[in-house]
Amino acid sequence: MKKILVTTDFSASSKSALYFAIQLASQTGFSLTFFHCYHVLVPTAWNKKVFDSFEKGEAIKINKKLQRLVESVYKKSGLKKGEYHCEVSRSVFPENAIIKYAKENDIDFICISRRGGAIHRNIFGTTTSGLINKSAIPVIAVPPKYKSDKIEKILYASDLLNLNKEVNRVADFAKPLKLKLELLHFKVPSDVSLDPKMIANASKKFSGQEITMHLRDFDFSESLMKNLDKAISESQPSIVVMFTQQHRNFFSRLFLPGSTPSYAFKASVPLLVFPKTQ
Repeated sequence: MKKILVTTDFSASSKSALYFAIQLASQTGFSLTFFHCYHVLVPTAWNKKVFDSFEKGEAIKINKKLQRLVESVYKKSGLKKGEYHCEVSRSVFPENAIIKYAKENDIDFICISRRGGAIHRNIFGTTTSGLINKSAIPVIAVPPKYKSDKIEKILYASDLLNLNKEVNRVADFAKPLKLKLELLHFKVPSDVSLDPKMIANASKKFSGQEITMHLRDFDFSESLMKNLDKAISESQPSIVVMFTQQHRNFFSRLFLPGSTPSYAFKASVPLLVFPKTQ
């Protein structure tokens, strides 16, 4: 059974990750672990024994708060509760705590809202962008206004350079959902001729499920963000899948606020990010 780690900072916008993960689990049977990272300041007058006792009590209270949040989201979603767990961890650096927990517990996907609490005003909060750039485990970034809806279609945006390898990972995610898959590629003058056999071989990974191929000319008068936005608006996918070379600032260029802060991609589409294989 696949396992998803769902993070929250208790802000209203972070609930979107919970709604998406619960919807995903309802269609797949995936196991959910809801996770919150907290920080407790240590008064200098306290010794270790006193602080450990206080911190233990705080952890219990925060875990109960997390359980109440999860129960309220399940109730509002109207979906049947599946297997889930609630975990809390004390750390000054949330992304490190999330990655550590995910590695130690064989988590398959990390699900997080694209925007955290009030201090995070970028399209991706600090923790989310940090996870995308560092985590070896795929990250699902959910827009803050996401509402529960059946997941029916994947739009897989690809540069086609490692299609046969990457499509295995997309297929592994998509098969339990029995989703429609659309493969999007932006053509540029430097592109080599597309090999039909490569597309056919990739399609076989879906055990008879056909991949719809969309080849679009890249509009150089527009940003990459706007090109993607147009394709997404036409396709209306439930989730967009992309692979990124970590530590190359690709997502910083693509998604950080620019001249058009309000666009459909930001408003409605969850994004599943796989780290590219070296």
